[in-house]
Amino acid sequence: MKKKIFVDGVSGTTGLKIHERLNQYTELEIIAIDYEKRREPAERARCLNEADLVFLCLPDDAAKEAVGLVTNPDTRIIDASTAYRTAKDWTYGLPELSKAHKEAIVKSKRVSNPGCHATTFALSVFPMIHHNVMPADYPVSCHSVTGYSGGGKALIEKYEQNEGNNEYTKAPRPYSLGLSHKHLPEMTMHAGLTDSPIFVPIVSSFYQGLAASIPIHTKLLSKKVTPREIHEMFDEYYKEEKFVKVMPYADDSLLFEGGFDITACNGTNRAEIFVFGNESKGIATIMTRLDNLGKGASGAAIQNMNIMLGFDEGLHL
Repeated sequence: MKKKIFVDGVSGTTGLKIHERLNQYTELEIIAIDYEKRREPAERARCLNEADLVFLCLPDDAAKEAVGLVTNPDTRIIDASTAYRTAKDWTYGLPELSKAHKEAIVKSKRVSNPGCHATTFALSVFPMIHHNVMPADYPVSCHSVTGYSGGGKALIEKYEQNEGNNEYTKAPRPYSLGLSHKHLPEMTMHAGLTDSPIFVPIVSSFYQGLAASIPIHTKLLSKKVTPREIHEMFDEYYKEEKFVKVMPYADDSLLFEGGFDITACNGTNRAEIFVFGNESKGIATIMTRLDNLGKGASGAAIQNMNIMLGFDEGLHL
Protein backbone atom coordinates (compact mmCIF):
# COMPACT_ATOMS: atom_id res chain seq x y z
CA MET A 1 0.00 0.00 0.00
CA LYS A 2 1.30 3.43 -0.93
CA LYS A 3 2.15 5.84 1.87
CA LYS A 4 0.09 9.02 1.85
CA ILE A 5 2.05 12.29 1.97
CA PHE A 6 0.78 15.83 2.53
CA VAL A 7 2.82 19.02 2.10
CA ASP A 8 1.38 21.91 4.11
CA GLY A 9 2.80 25.10 2.63
CA VAL A 10 3.54 23.83 -0.86
CA SER A 11 3.72 27.32 -2.41
CA GLY A 12 6.91 28.38 -0.57
CA THR A 13 10.44 27.80 -1.84
CA THR A 14 11.07 24.69 0.28
CA GLY A 15 7.55 23.34 -0.24
CA LEU A 16 7.82 23.61 -4.01
CA LYS A 17 11.18 21.82 -4.03
CA ILE A 18 9.87 19.03 -1.78
CA HIS A 19 6.84 18.60 -4.03
CA GLU A 20 9.08 18.39 -7.11
CA ARG A 21 11.10 15.63 -5.48
CA LEU A 22 8.00 13.74 -4.31
CA ASN A 23 6.74 13.58 -7.89
CA GLN A 24 9.58 11.14 -8.65
CA TYR A 25 8.12 8.51 -6.28
CA THR A 26 5.81 5.74 -7.44
CA GLU A 27 5.76 4.46 -3.85
CA LEU A 28 3.78 7.45 -2.55
CA GLU A 29 0.34 8.99 -2.88
CA ILE A 30 0.34 12.79 -2.63
CA ILE A 31 -2.64 14.33 -0.88
CA ALA A 32 -3.73 17.49 -2.67
CA ILE A 33 -5.59 20.32 -0.97
CA ASP A 34 -7.98 22.61 -2.80
CA TYR A 35 -6.07 25.87 -3.31
CA GLU A 36 -9.05 27.95 -2.23
CA LYS A 37 -9.35 25.96 1.00
CA ARG A 38 -5.65 25.80 1.89
CA ARG A 39 -6.10 28.22 4.80
CA GLU A 40 -9.24 26.60 6.20
CA PRO A 41 -8.41 24.75 9.46
CA ALA A 42 -10.99 22.02 8.87
CA GLU A 43 -9.69 21.17 5.40
CA ARG A 44 -6.08 21.32 6.52
CA ALA A 45 -6.89 19.09 9.49
CA ARG A 46 -8.51 16.56 7.18
CA CYS A 47 -5.39 16.39 4.98
CA LEU A 48 -2.99 16.35 7.93
CA ASN A 49 -4.77 13.47 9.66
CA GLU A 50 -5.27 11.46 6.47
CA ALA A 51 -1.52 11.43 5.81
CA ASP A 52 1.03 8.86 6.91
CA LEU A 53 3.66 11.61 6.79
CA VAL A 54 3.36 15.39 6.62
CA PHE A 55 5.87 18.04 5.59
CA LEU A 56 5.31 21.43 7.21
CA CYS A 57 6.80 24.22 5.08
CA LEU A 58 5.37 27.12 7.04
CA PRO A 59 6.39 30.03 9.28
CA ASP A 60 6.93 29.05 12.92
CA ASP A 61 3.52 30.07 14.25
CA ALA A 62 1.69 28.40 11.37
CA ALA A 63 3.74 25.23 11.87
CA LYS A 64 2.75 25.14 15.54
CA GLU A 65 -0.88 25.63 14.54
CA ALA A 66 -0.61 22.72 12.07
CA VAL A 67 0.90 20.42 14.70
CA GLY A 68 -2.03 21.28 16.93
CA LEU A 69 -4.45 20.13 14.22
CA VAL A 70 -2.92 16.63 14.09
CA THR A 71 -4.98 14.19 16.15
CA ASN A 72 -4.10 10.99 14.27
CA PRO A 73 -1.49 9.21 16.45
CA ASP A 74 -0.01 7.54 13.35
CA THR A 75 0.65 10.74 11.39
CA ARG A 76 4.38 11.50 11.29
CA ILE A 77 5.64 15.05 10.81
CA ILE A 78 8.75 16.64 9.31
CA ASP A 79 8.78 20.35 10.15
CA ALA A 80 10.97 22.65 8.05
CA SER A 81 10.53 25.72 10.27
CA THR A 82 12.64 26.70 13.28
CA ALA A 83 9.73 26.04 15.67
CA TYR A 84 10.87 22.68 17.05
CA ARG A 85 14.60 22.44 16.34
CA THR A 86 15.53 22.61 20.00
CA ALA A 87 12.38 20.98 21.41
CA LYS A 88 13.13 17.98 23.64
CA ASP A 89 10.23 15.91 22.30
CA TRP A 90 11.29 16.38 18.67
CA THR A 91 14.11 14.60 16.83
CA TYR A 92 16.72 16.72 15.06
CA GLY A 93 16.85 15.57 11.46
CA LEU A 94 20.58 15.46 10.76
CA PRO A 95 21.26 11.70 10.54
CA GLU A 96 24.97 12.01 9.79
CA LEU A 97 25.81 13.41 13.23
CA SER A 98 25.88 9.92 14.74
CA LYS A 99 24.32 6.47 14.56
CA ALA A 100 22.13 7.46 17.50
CA HIS A 101 20.81 10.45 15.55
CA LYS A 102 19.88 8.25 12.60
CA GLU A 103 18.26 5.59 14.80
CA ALA A 104 16.18 8.29 16.51
CA ILE A 105 14.90 9.51 13.13
CA VAL A 106 13.87 5.96 12.18
CA LYS A 107 11.64 5.72 15.25
CA SER A 108 10.44 9.29 15.56
CA LYS A 109 7.02 10.67 14.70
CA ARG A 110 8.20 14.29 15.04
CA VAL A 111 11.33 15.36 13.15
CA SER A 112 12.60 18.93 12.82
CA ASN A 113 14.45 19.60 9.57
CA PRO A 114 17.71 21.48 10.27
CA GLY A 115 18.47 24.99 9.07
CA CYS A 116 20.93 25.38 6.19
CA HIS A 117 23.58 27.32 8.16
CA ALA A 118 23.07 25.04 11.15
CA THR A 119 23.65 21.92 9.04
CA THR A 120 27.09 23.04 7.88
CA PHE A 121 27.97 24.23 11.38
CA ALA A 122 26.94 21.06 13.21
CA LEU A 123 28.68 18.82 10.67
CA SER A 124 31.85 20.88 11.16
CA VAL A 125 31.88 21.04 14.96
CA PHE A 126 30.11 17.99 16.37
CA PRO A 127 32.84 15.41 15.54
CA MET A 128 35.46 17.51 17.35
CA ILE A 129 33.27 17.83 20.44
CA HIS A 130 32.36 14.13 20.25
CA HIS A 131 36.03 13.10 20.17
CA ASN A 132 36.99 15.56 22.93
CA VAL A 133 39.29 17.41 20.55
CA MET A 134 37.43 20.68 20.99
CA PRO A 135 36.23 21.72 24.46
CA ALA A 136 32.50 22.41 24.67
CA ASP A 137 33.24 25.99 25.74
CA TYR A 138 35.60 26.69 22.81
CA PRO A 139 35.11 30.30 21.58
CA VAL A 140 33.76 29.30 18.16
CA SER A 141 33.24 31.86 15.44
CA CYS A 142 31.73 31.24 12.04
CA HIS A 143 30.82 33.15 8.93
CA SER A 144 28.56 31.63 6.32
CA VAL A 145 28.05 32.89 2.77
CA THR A 146 24.75 31.98 1.12
CA GLY A 147 22.79 32.60 -2.04
CA TYR A 148 19.72 34.79 -1.79
CA SER A 149 17.23 31.94 -2.32
CA GLY A 150 17.70 31.11 1.37
CA GLY A 151 15.59 34.15 2.22
CA GLY A 152 12.51 32.75 0.48
CA LYS A 153 10.19 34.40 -2.02
CA ALA A 154 10.36 37.90 -0.53
CA LEU A 155 14.16 38.12 -0.71
CA ILE A 156 14.28 36.43 -4.11
CA GLU A 157 11.99 39.12 -5.49
CA LYS A 158 14.20 41.87 -4.05
CA TYR A 159 17.34 40.43 -5.63
CA GLU A 160 15.72 39.83 -8.99
CA GLN A 161 13.97 43.20 -9.38
CA ASN A 162 15.32 46.18 -11.36
CA GLU A 163 18.03 44.26 -13.15
CA GLY A 164 21.08 46.46 -13.72
CA ASN A 165 20.13 48.96 -11.02
CA ASN A 166 19.52 46.97 -7.87
CA GLU A 167 20.99 47.99 -4.52
CA TYR A 168 20.75 44.39 -3.28
CA THR A 169 23.17 43.08 -5.89
CA LYS A 170 25.92 45.66 -5.40
CA ALA A 171 27.96 43.59 -2.92
CA PRO A 172 27.68 40.74 -0.39
CA ARG A 173 25.70 41.80 2.70
CA PRO A 174 26.56 40.57 6.20
CA TYR A 175 23.35 40.55 8.22
CA SER A 176 21.94 39.58 11.63
CA LEU A 177 24.61 41.83 13.11
CA GLY A 178 22.95 41.80 16.51
CA LEU A 179 24.50 38.31 16.66
CA SER A 180 21.16 36.64 17.33
CA HIS A 181 20.44 34.75 14.12
CA LYS A 182 17.49 32.37 14.37
CA HIS A 183 19.72 29.33 13.73
CA LEU A 184 21.95 30.01 16.75
CA PRO A 185 20.00 27.96 19.32
CA GLU A 186 20.14 24.80 17.20
CA MET A 187 23.74 25.48 16.18
CA THR A 188 24.77 25.64 19.82
CA MET A 189 22.70 22.69 21.02
CA HIS A 190 23.30 20.21 18.22
CA ALA A 191 27.00 20.95 17.79
CA GLY A 192 27.43 20.15 21.48
CA LEU A 193 28.60 23.59 22.60
CA THR A 194 27.89 25.17 25.95
CA ASP A 195 28.29 28.74 24.67
CA SER A 196 26.76 30.38 21.64
CA PRO A 197 29.17 30.89 18.74
CA ILE A 198 29.78 34.26 17.14
CA PHE A 199 27.96 33.78 13.87
CA VAL A 200 27.85 36.21 10.95
CA PRO A 201 25.82 35.12 7.91
CA ILE A 202 26.43 36.84 4.58
CA VAL A 203 23.96 36.89 1.70
CA SER A 204 25.27 37.49 -1.80
CA SER A 205 23.93 37.99 -5.30
CA PHE A 206 23.93 34.39 -6.48
CA TYR A 207 20.81 32.24 -6.34
CA GLN A 208 21.85 29.15 -4.37
CA GLY A 209 24.77 27.56 -2.60
CA LEU A 210 26.20 27.99 0.90
CA ALA A 211 29.57 27.62 2.61
CA ALA A 212 30.37 28.05 6.30
CA SER A 213 33.90 28.71 7.57
CA ILE A 214 35.10 28.04 11.12
CA PRO A 215 38.64 29.17 12.10
CA ILE A 216 40.57 27.03 14.59
CA HIS A 217 43.57 27.82 16.79
CA THR A 218 44.91 24.36 17.56
CA LYS A 219 46.58 25.56 20.80
CA LEU A 220 43.08 26.18 22.23
CA LEU A 221 41.90 22.63 21.58
CA SER A 222 41.68 19.92 24.24
CA LYS A 223 44.19 17.71 22.48
CA LYS A 224 47.40 18.52 20.65
CA VAL A 225 46.50 17.93 17.01
CA THR A 226 47.67 19.27 13.68
CA PRO A 227 45.35 20.46 10.90
CA ARG A 228 46.12 17.27 8.99
CA GLU A 229 45.12 15.17 12.02
CA ILE A 230 41.87 17.14 12.27
CA HIS A 231 41.23 16.22 8.64
CA GLU A 232 41.99 12.54 9.33
CA MET A 233 39.51 12.58 12.21
CA PHE A 234 36.75 14.01 9.98
CA ASP A 235 37.57 11.56 7.21
CA GLU A 236 37.19 8.61 9.58
CA TYR A 237 34.05 10.01 11.22
CA TYR A 238 32.07 10.43 8.01
CA LYS A 239 33.58 7.62 5.92
CA GLU A 240 30.34 5.60 5.73
CA GLU A 241 27.99 8.50 5.02
CA LYS A 242 26.33 8.75 1.63
CA PHE A 243 25.76 12.49 1.60
CA VAL A 244 28.65 13.90 3.65
CA LYS A 245 32.06 13.75 2.02
CA VAL A 246 35.35 14.87 3.51
CA MET A 247 37.47 16.22 0.70
CA PRO A 248 41.21 15.48 0.35
CA TYR A 249 43.61 17.57 2.39
CA ALA A 250 45.75 20.23 0.70
CA ASP A 251 44.63 19.37 -2.83
CA ASP A 252 44.75 22.54 -4.93
CA SER A 253 43.03 20.78 -7.81
CA LEU A 254 39.78 21.03 -5.83
CA LEU A 255 39.95 24.83 -5.83
CA PHE A 256 38.95 27.29 -8.53
CA GLU A 257 42.10 29.22 -9.39
CA GLY A 258 43.08 29.01 -5.73
CA GLY A 259 39.64 30.00 -4.49
CA PHE A 260 36.71 28.11 -2.98
CA ASP A 261 33.63 27.38 -5.11
CA ILE A 262 30.61 27.90 -2.85
CA THR A 263 28.20 26.58 -5.50
CA ALA A 264 29.90 23.24 -6.24
CA CYS A 265 27.23 21.18 -4.43
CA ASN A 266 24.27 22.87 -6.12
CA GLY A 267 21.68 20.48 -7.45
CA THR A 268 22.76 17.73 -5.05
CA ASN A 269 22.02 16.52 -1.53
CA ARG A 270 25.74 16.49 -0.67
CA ALA A 271 27.65 18.34 1.99
CA GLU A 272 31.41 18.55 1.41
CA ILE A 273 33.83 19.25 4.25
CA PHE A 274 37.28 20.74 3.71
CA VAL A 275 40.06 21.25 6.24
CA PHE A 276 42.66 23.88 5.33
CA GLY A 277 45.62 24.43 7.61
CA ASN A 278 48.94 26.08 8.28
CA GLU A 279 50.73 23.60 10.50
CA SER A 280 53.67 25.87 11.37
CA LYS A 281 51.28 28.52 12.72
CA GLY A 282 48.94 26.04 14.40
CA ILE A 283 45.84 27.31 12.64
CA ALA A 284 43.16 25.68 10.52
CA THR A 285 39.87 26.47 8.85
CA ILE A 286 37.00 24.03 8.44
CA MET A 287 34.84 24.89 5.44
CA THR A 288 31.64 23.03 4.64
CA ARG A 289 29.51 23.65 1.58
CA LEU A 290 26.10 22.48 0.42
CA ASP A 291 23.12 23.51 -1.64
CA ASN A 292 20.95 25.58 0.69
CA LEU A 293 17.90 24.33 -1.25
CA GLY A 294 19.18 20.71 -1.22
CA LYS A 295 20.96 19.30 1.83
CA GLY A 296 20.14 22.60 3.50
CA ALA A 297 16.37 22.24 3.05
CA SER A 298 14.28 20.06 0.69
CA GLY A 299 16.89 17.37 0.09
CA ALA A 300 17.38 16.89 3.83
CA ALA A 301 13.60 16.68 4.29
CA ILE A 302 13.31 13.96 1.64
CA GLN A 303 16.29 12.11 3.14
CA ASN A 304 14.56 12.16 6.53
CA MET A 305 11.34 10.91 4.94
CA ASN A 306 13.20 8.02 3.30
CA ILE A 307 14.68 7.03 6.67
CA MET A 308 11.35 7.32 8.48
CA LEU A 309 9.43 5.29 5.88
CA GLY A 310 12.04 2.55 5.61
CA PHE A 311 13.14 3.42 2.08
CA ASP A 312 16.74 3.48 0.97
CA GLU A 313 18.18 6.67 2.45
CA GLY A 314 19.31 7.90 -0.96
CA LEU A 315 16.12 7.10 -2.89
CA HIS A 316 15.52 9.81 -5.52
CA LEU A 317 18.35 11.89 -4.12
